[in-house]
Formats: sequence, C-alpha cells, structure tokens
Amino acid sequence: MTIIDVTELCRAAIMTALIIAAPVLSIAVFVGLAISIAQAVTQIQDQTVSIIPKIVVMLLTMLYVMPWSLSQLVEYSTRLFAGIPGHIH
Repeated sequence: MTIIDVTELCRAAIMTALIIAAPVLSIAVFVGLAISIAQAVTQIQDQTVSIIPKIVVMLLTMLYVMPWSLSQLVEYSTRLFAGIPGHIH
C-alpha cells in the first residue's frame, strides 16, 4: 500500500463523513440563525431558547435522512472492502 493509496482512502473517508453530516449541520445553521434573529428582535437572551429547538430539529433531520445516510455508508464500505485485494502487495 503506497502513500497515494492511504491518501485516497483518507480523502474518501473524510468526504463521506462531510457528505453525511452536511444536511444536519446546514439545518442547524439555518435554525440557529432564525432563532438568533428572533432573539434579537424580541430581546430574549435565554440560552435554552436557542439550544432546545436546534436539538429537536437536528434529531428530526437525522431521522429523516437516516436511510440516505446509511446507503451512503454502505456504498462507501462496499467500495472500501472491494478495494482491499487491490491494495495488498
């Protein structure tokens, strides 16, 4: 296994992790921004007002995208295990 192989495996793992995390993180950013704007307008500065809705929306998003996320992980794992014979010298 060469350094190029290791680099490609690491790149693929990082890209898969980023692709899987992107929906949840983007929803968290938009919900956090909306709550921050609402807090600025109403002048309510309680921390739980921003944390609880973000947690709930992130959990709901994770449940919604779970089938897609699992299919991405299975696809990555399949490619990883199928490539093992080619990396053994």
